[in-house]
Amino acid sequence: MLMLAGCTPKTPPAPSPPPPIPEVRFVDRAAEAGLAFRFRIAGPRPLDILQSIGSGCAFLDFDSDGNLDILLVGERPGLFRGDGTGHFTDVTALLRGIHGHFLGCAVGDYDGDGFVDLYLSGYREGRLLHNEAGKGFRDVTAASGLRPQPWGTACAWTDMNADGKQDLIVGNYVAFDPKRDRRLCPVKGHPTGCGPIDYRPVKSVLYQNLGGGRFQGLTINGTQGGGLGCVVLPHEGSPRPAIALINDERPADLLTPTASGYQNSGPESGMAVTPEGGVYGGMGVDSGDYDNDGDPDLIIATFQNEMNNLFQNQGSGLFANDSVRSGIALPAPHKPQVAFGVKFLDADNDGWLDVLFTNGHIRDNVETFDTTTTYRQPTELFHNRHGKFAYQRISAPIVGRGLAVGDYDNDGLPDALAVDAEGAPLLLHNESTQTGNWLGISGLREGTKLVAQIGERTLTRWCHTDGSYLSASDARVLFGLGTATLIDSLTLTWPSGKTQTLKNLTPNHYVTAKETR
Repeated sequence: MLMLAGCTPKTPPAPSPPPPIPEVRFVDRAAEAGLAFRFRIAGPRPLDILQSIGSGCAFLDFDSDGNLDILLVGERPGLFRGDGTGHFTDVTALLRGIHGHFLGCAVGDYDGDGFVDLYLSGYREGRLLHNEAGKGFRDVTAASGLRPQPWGTACAWTDMNADGKQDLIVGNYVAFDPKRDRRLCPVKGHPTGCGPIDYRPVKSVLYQNLGGGRFQGLTINGTQGGGLGCVVLPHEGSPRPAIALINDERPADLLTPTASGYQNSGPESGMAVTPEGGVYGGMGVDSGDYDNDGDPDLIIATFQNEMNNLFQNQGSGLFANDSVRSGIALPAPHKPQVAFGVKFLDADNDGWLDVLFTNGHIRDNVETFDTTTTYRQPTELFHNRHGKFAYQRISAPIVGRGLAVGDYDNDGLPDALAVDAEGAPLLLHNESTQTGNWLGISGLREGTKLVAQIGERTLTRWCHTDGSYLSASDARVLFGLGTATLIDSLTLTWPSGKTQTLKNLTPNHYVTAKETR
């Protein structure tokens, strides 16, 4: 930690004072869009730690028609085909009766056939579903070498060894058996769900893709366990990525590549603990360049009365906590919230990444012993004004858990999909009026880096579907361009290391990228 004593957040470039803050507007269109689905929590009350964990969701294009579809994760997951104009049709039958105690999802094309496959994590679960050319999904878990996890949570596809094949990381939470272990703990004299520190943590697992639909488990040494969040980010000087594992009330892990595998660089990175050296209740996590300096930063959702952590990338594997200076560590009304889902997105296409949170308490009876907070909590946006964030409430209170971001009606504005653990999903359509120009890029591979040069301004983005909480997002990349009417150049660096540059692109449409051979 002595290395970090002088490590302070960089001041983001601010070419001019930001204009007055325009309102960003999201409207829930789930019912009219055709998302007939409801999340429910079964069993006795008050809720225990397993009941309250919630589940995730995904924007994906499972039939490769260019339009986003929706996956809602539950005991019986729901699948809805999108038409690209805002309407969805229930095609859950294509999942062929898949059911289990599912919690999270990862979307990726592990066999390279051009159709995205699914991994579903869960309690004593773990399923690999192969996409049958957009006509349905087939459970291939038994033949793959993947094993059910004790309590699978966050999961992500990534090419860990730069061999061109998608490998899989699966987080695990804690060891808990509701039939044998203590379900409830006293808080201010009231029985309520116990916390993660009351149980033994379970560690994450890595599965290497051997090809031919087979995977081999690998050992991760030196990690904490108790993970709820996972995001993959580029690692300086290596074609192999780093992996951030966010643990609940335990130090976070940052897996970085070595000659022989991966090591946990969390302790020396600056992102494992708070600035005071304490642990935080880490839930969801996402990566993105919020300060437009070309490096991927981290945003981490945390528990009630803990500040949500914004870690600014300092280079050389180091991060500095920028939560206070940036405004992410906002006092009331935000601090009583329990944040789960979190995503970077440019909600108004001004070229600065905003942050969206879903919130909801873990204790369904919290209002009986804590007057400062509620069980249901609003979804919140932190609007990025040149590196400083302004707070905005987005939705009515929900029991917020999973969160995904994607442009489901292809209008160039990022929309959001949110899980209400005790209600219907929210399909938050972006209906902001003061928005900038944009450019969308499809056809990308996970991990592709994109650098747009717009006059003297440079914007950097990465293709990644992972992050947030138990969820997966749109694989397409959206650049918000503000008032710019020309992208001078767009340089793509593919995971293979190959680069290509597109010149003089006009805005307000999608372009399809294709890796040169």
